[in-house]
Amino acid sequence: MTAVAVAGLGIMGGAIARHLAAAGVTVRGYDIDPAAMERTASVGVDVVGSIAALVADDEAPILLSLASAAAVNAVAEAIAVCAAGPRTIVEMSTLPLADKLALQQRLAPSGHRLLDCPISGTGAQMAVKDAVIYASGDSEAVRDLQPVFDRFARRTIDFGAFGNGTRMKLVANHLVAIHNVATAEAMRLGVAAGLAADALIEGITAGAGNSRIFELRAPLIADERFTPATMKLSVWAKDMAALGEFAAEVGVATPLLDAVAPLYEAALDRGYGEFDTAAVALSFPDRTAIQGD
Repeated sequence: MTAVAVAGLGIMGGAIARHLAAAGVTVRGYDIDPAAMERTASVGVDVVGSIAALVADDEAPILLSLASAAAVNAVAEAIAVCAAGPRTIVEMSTLPLADKLALQQRLAPSGHRLLDCPISGTGAQMAVKDAVIYASGDSEAVRDLQPVFDRFARRTIDFGAFGNGTRMKLVANHLVAIHNVATAEAMRLGVAAGLAADALIEGITAGAGNSRIFELRAPLIADERFTPATMKLSVWAKDMAALGEFAAEVGVATPLLDAVAPLYEAALDRGYGEFDTAAVALSFPDRTAIQGD
């Protein structure tokens, strides 16, 4: 597969397009943000000015990496109108399951084959091809796209029926939401107890309490370095809402998720929406600086 189209060139989509271009794939990209277009053009991606131009190649798969259901729906509508023939469309955003299913129904009459393939990983992980794809939908199409996925992700797991990728992503996000706050709480506790932040990080990552989220977020919390964001709090709020809806639909109690949600809301209320989700460390009621200043 020598050509791929990417709609959405933000933190994740921009990294995907960059990795594909670096691997010799012809990449056509589109975003409504001129700055994102300029950044992506500088790494060898052919940026275009419309969805019609994006889908001009009637054989290239179309990857969607967009920030909201409204953006995904708008792009899908344009694809349904512009695409000359049936296409394979890979929806990689984190959205409520109902939105994914509605999108599938919207595109099916046009003959398009939609895959539900959200990404597990932060922007920092995607930057170094350390993310994982939770694929679902037509398994043959997933296998066909494996060479594409291998160029920007560490692993692809096929979860079968359409929608299972999103189900898996939401369950994974449940743990991320809790681990992120647990990381902030542990860092604050250790520093308050007199441990140096760097020694604290070394001790946790070497021991039984470690997690991938701790490895990614503890250094940011230690340095109080929350920009540029690997996952913006404002975007994470959308993911948290989808997770809450999912848990309610399944009918499973989530007391730990319920306990951490107010801390994310407080961070947003304090104006940290453009900060990394590690900035939840700033929203604890007894706010103290990790560095002790």
